[in-house]
Amino acid sequence: MKNIKNKIKLYANREIDFLKDVRLQDNSDGKGVFIAEWNLDIPKPTMAQLNVFESQTNEVERINNIRSQRAKNYPSLADQLDMQYWDKINGTNKWQQAINAVKQKYSK
Repeated sequence: MKNIKNKIKLYANREIDFLKDVRLQDNSDGKGVFIAEWNLDIPKPTMAQLNVFESQTNEVERINNIRSQRAKNYPSLADQLDMQYWDKINGTNKWQQAINAVKQKYSK
């Protein structure tokens, strides 16, 4: 469902409220997710129109996954502030090393 949501966001070129603007549904009949309700001021797209955004959607999801992994692996903000404090006192760069390690492990 995430994939179709991102395609719809790209098609509409804005953020979408999937409880109010567009409602998606899956009847578990093997046909997959479809647009059950469309309340936007632009024409409802066909699946073919949405599939045009496949490569862009894959890139958005790849970047979002990297951001999520980075967020889980960065030191807490309190630990980062503590590292910065001690880096300033000791003339070290442990904070930068910690951040760079995560960025390299989960590179874009």
